[in-house]
Amino acid sequence: MLWGERRENGIIVAATEPTGCPMPQPNDLSRSLAALDENSTLIAVIEMSQSSWLVAGIIPGVERHPAKKLNPDEAGLLQLLHRWRGEAKKAGRNINRIAVAFEAGRDGFWLARRLRAHAIEAYVIHPNSIAVSREHRRAKTDRLDTALLKRAFLGWLRGEREHCSMAAIPSLEEEDAKRPSRERENLIGERTRIGNRIKSTLARLGIRGFKPTLRTAAQQLERLRTPEAESIPPHTLAELRREMSRLHLLAEQIREIETARLERLERQPNRGAHPMIRLLGQVRGLGVETVDMLAHEAFSLSLCDRRAVARYGGLTGAPDESGARRREKGLRRRATPACGAA
Repeated sequence: MLWGERRENGIIVAATEPTGCPMPQPNDLSRSLAALDENSTLIAVIEMSQSSWLVAGIIPGVERHPAKKLNPDEAGLLQLLHRWRGEAKKAGRNINRIAVAFEAGRDGFWLARRLRAHAIEAYVIHPNSIAVSREHRRAKTDRLDTALLKRAFLGWLRGEREHCSMAAIPSLEEEDAKRPSRERENLIGERTRIGNRIKSTLARLGIRGFKPTLRTAAQQLERLRTPEAESIPPHTLAELRREMSRLHLLAEQIREIETARLERLERQPNRGAHPMIRLLGQVRGLGVETVDMLAHEAFSLSLCDRRAVARYGGLTGAPDESGARRREKGLRRRATPACGAA
């Protein structure tokens, strides 16, 4: 029924059937879809840091839950996993599956790709998806963190929701394709910071209206005068010249990135995300920077529903509701800035 349905008491209410086509639901990585056999699965989690890795495991047939601190080394980790597999075999359990998980962080996804190359299931956990105590003075050690990771990962492997969520592991080529746009964004930010520093330095001398991004800005710098008709002091002038040199270098690097991107689009029009970039480039009002960001950052994600799409772009809020209090946490401010603007 389109508008509603009539109940026994004569009241017309809204129909409960959906009136639109539901969005397809891919695997949102919030739970495992494979059945877990705990008698034949070796489970391990890694608490990673710059100086060491703490590996904690659950070995079938072994009562204790071992934990081993290793140097940040792939070979040592593989050796430890094979040793644990041997312990399970001595206990009469045949290991058919090894599942390893660690939190997303500084090390990225290289370890997950290497483990998968050795026929080991590797997963990268979203750090924000694991519930932790909000107490200000709570104990926090690597061993406590690995225990928390084990509980969350074990629940995820059992197919239970709301334990944790996994990040999609990109290929090395997919990761590398995002670097030019991200590098350019960093360079733009650095250019803005240097320009603001130059303006602040001149403002202390009473000089306003100077635009450091102009091509003739370096020549204009020599002719600037303070309100007292004095030239810029020598040390300040030397500092400004160095800042202008940095601006010139940043402009060259930004131009180099933009030129290389256009050359790649012309040379390989059908590779990777290039067809999508060329298609989006036909939309009026979208520049090449926005199109490149959307193709590599937004449209490359496997978002599970419309709410996830809006959450990524900062179009939905994040209410903090408890009792009679309802406060907006301002999720939009933490969304992807360029995606929200697009």
